Amino acid sequence: MMAEGIKRSERVAGRIQSELMDLLLRGAVRDPAAAGTYVSRVLLTDDLRNARVYVRMLDDEAASLERQKQIVRALKRASGHIRRELAPRLKLKYQPELKFFWDEGGDARRRVEDVLDELRREGSLS
Repeated sequence: MMAEGIKRSERVAGRIQSELMDLLLRGAVRDPAAAGTYVSRVLLTDDLRNARVYVRMLDDEAASLERQKQIVRALKRASGHIRRELAPRLKLKYQPELKFFWDEGGDARRRVEDVLDELRREGSLS
C-alpha cells in the first residue's frame, strides 16, 4: 500500500539512508577516514538512478575542512563496495549511483545560532 503524498523516490531515499547507516555502524566501510560518520540525508532522483548522500560526523566540532574532505573522499572510494552491499537490501531494478557530499546544513545552522546568542548577550534581542 502506497503512503499518501510521498513520492516513491522519497521513500526509497529514506530506505537508502537507513541501510547506509546500518552499513556504516556495522563497519562495512573499513577506511578509517570514514569512521564516526553518519548519513544526514539522501536525495534521490525520480528515476531512482542517482542519489546525493549527505554526511556529517558524530562529533561535528572535530570536523575541520580537511577532515570533511577526507570523509567524502573515503566514501567515494568505497562507493562501489557500498552499492554492492546495498543491492540485495534494496532489491531495485537498478542500483542508484551514490555521490557523497558533506552536509553544510548543520554548519550554517550553528553559525546562525552563534550570532543569535551573541546578540542576546549584547541585549539586542530579548
